[in-house]
Amino acid sequence: MRVVIAEDNVLLASGLELLLGSQGFEVAAITDDGPGFLAAVETHRPDVTIVDVRLPPTFRDEGIHAALRARRDRPGLPVLVLSQYVEQEYAGRLLSDTRGGIGYLLKDRVSRIEDFTEALRRVAAGGTAMDPEVIAQLLAARGDPVDALTPREREVLGLMAEGHDNTGIAQRLFVTDNAVHKHIGSVFLKLGLSAGDSGHRRVRAVLAYLRRHGGTPTSAPGR
Repeated sequence: MRVVIAEDNVLLASGLELLLGSQGFEVAAITDDGPGFLAAVETHRPDVTIVDVRLPPTFRDEGIHAALRARRDRPGLPVLVLSQYVEQEYAGRLLSDTRGGIGYLLKDRVSRIEDFTEALRRVAAGGTAMDPEVIAQLLAARGDPVDALTPREREVLGLMAEGHDNTGIAQRLFVTDNAVHKHIGSVFLKLGLSAGDSGHRRVRAVLAYLRRHGGTPTSAPGR
């Protein structure tokens, strides 16, 4: 599985290259700015990409701009954002893309190699992988029907957005699959979304809903 990385921190970039190589990935290119990333994507046609938000020259949002441009040029290009920051406006645009293949993890919160590589493979396969703190910040700005969700329903919504299926949600919340099914039905009912969506389509439906409302309802999922 070929990977292109956009990361200006030399030590982190080298560490990612070694880590991914040991896990069966092929790092096709490492770049330290947006234009280099776009060129590498065009040249190497990677299966998945890893992008930092803040890249030279201004260290503001060049990385996520480049990710959006790459997704526009190559629809559905799998992108895993790996950053110290949540850039809310552009993160909302990226994560609300209904084509899937999107992830957003915070560097300081990645604690297990297995979790990281699993998230990368999930994104490469067209799924989603989102840190709960990213979800919390994207769901934390202004009033919306998400306010109507119970705390448990917000927990379920957060886990759905991370890409977990019903069984995974049930295991993390220590409830039955049937209880999760009922919570999900209630979430979609309150958000005006179809309860028939399943798997990552459910996540994309929620993210599309967020995009239509600016990407920033108020309630944050629990842990």
